[in-house]
Amino acid sequence: MADSDPEQEQQTQEQSEEPIMSEEPHMDTNFMDLGERLSCRFYEQQYPEIEDLVVVNVKHIAEMGAYVTLLEYNNIEGMILLSELSRRRIRSINKLIRVNRNEVVMVLRVDKEKGYIDLSKRRVSPEDVVKCEDRYNKAKAVHSVLRHVAEKKALVLEDLYRRVGWPLYTSYKHCYDAFKVALVQDDVFNGLDVPDEIKTELLTYIRRKLAPQPIKIRADIEVTCFTYEGIEAVRSALQAGQALGSAQEPIKIRLIAPPMYVMTCMTLEKDSGIELLNQSINAVREALESKGGTMEVKMAPKAVSQREESELQAMMERLAVENAELDGDDDK
Repeated sequence: MADSDPEQEQQTQEQSEEPIMSEEPHMDTNFMDLGERLSCRFYEQQYPEIEDLVVVNVKHIAEMGAYVTLLEYNNIEGMILLSELSRRRIRSINKLIRVNRNEVVMVLRVDKEKGYIDLSKRRVSPEDVVKCEDRYNKAKAVHSVLRHVAEKKALVLEDLYRRVGWPLYTSYKHCYDAFKVALVQDDVFNGLDVPDEIKTELLTYIRRKLAPQPIKIRADIEVTCFTYEGIEAVRSALQAGQALGSAQEPIKIRLIAPPMYVMTCMTLEKDSGIELLNQSINAVREALESKGGTMEVKMAPKAVSQREESELQAMMERLAVENAELDGDDDK
C-alpha cells in the first residue's frame, strides 16, 4: 500500500475543521470566551438615537440619579438624572424607581466617544411604555432564537445577527415579523448569506419557540329561571351558547355553584375568542329570556392566567366538598 502524504493529510484535516460560516477577521472564535461569543446588541446601530425609547434595568441609585443598563444594546450603561425621574416633586425616590426593575425611558443625550447616555423617565407616556415593551418583547424573542442557534452551531452571535437578524429587520418591519412568517413559509431566509444547515436550524427552533399557544378566555355568568320550565330552560339556554363553539375554538360551560356558571373558550387569537364568548353569552341570554328567565354577566370575557384558573379550580373543589357535606346532613 502506498505511503500517505503527510502534507495532504494536514490539508484535509484543516478543511474538515473549517467553521460552518466563514468568519470575519474580528470574529475569530479561538480568542473569544463563551460569554463574549454569545453577547450582542439587538439592533444594528451600536447606540440609540436621541428621543428613542429604550428598556433599561436599574442597577444602582445614587445622589445624581439612577445608573442603568440598556437591555437592547448589550447592557451598555446609562443614567436617569434625578430631575428626569418624575414631573412631580420627588418625596421618595424608591417609590419612583427600584434596583433590578426594568423601566422604559427616553434617550436625552448620547456621547459615543465617552460612552455617556443620559435618559429620562418623566418624559415617557403610558402609551409609550406599551409600545416600547411590545417592541422589546419581540426583539427579546428574536434574540433568544439567534442565541440558541449560535450556541448550538458554535457561531459568533454578532455574525449571525449581521447575516440574519439585521437584514430581516431591514426587509420587514421587525425581525420578529419575519420569524412569524417563517412559521408558514420556508422562503423567508432565501437570499441570506447563511448555509442551508443554519437555515434549517433556524426554522426548526422558530417553529418550536414561536408557534402560537392556545389562550383560555373566560366569562362568569348567573342564570335563573323560576317559570314552569325552569331547569330545562336553563339547560337548553346553556346548550345554545355552547353550540356556537367549534373544533378550533370549543366552548365549555360549567357550574360553579347555582346560579353561577363559568364559560371558557380555547383559542389562538385572543380577540377572536373574546368575540366568540360574547356571541355565546348573547345566545344564552336570548334563549333564557324567551322562557321567562334572566342572565347577568358577572365577569366579562377576558384572557385568564394559570393562577386565575388554579384559583377557580380550588374554589370549585371547595364548593363541591361543602355541597357534599350539606347532602350528608340532609340524609341524617
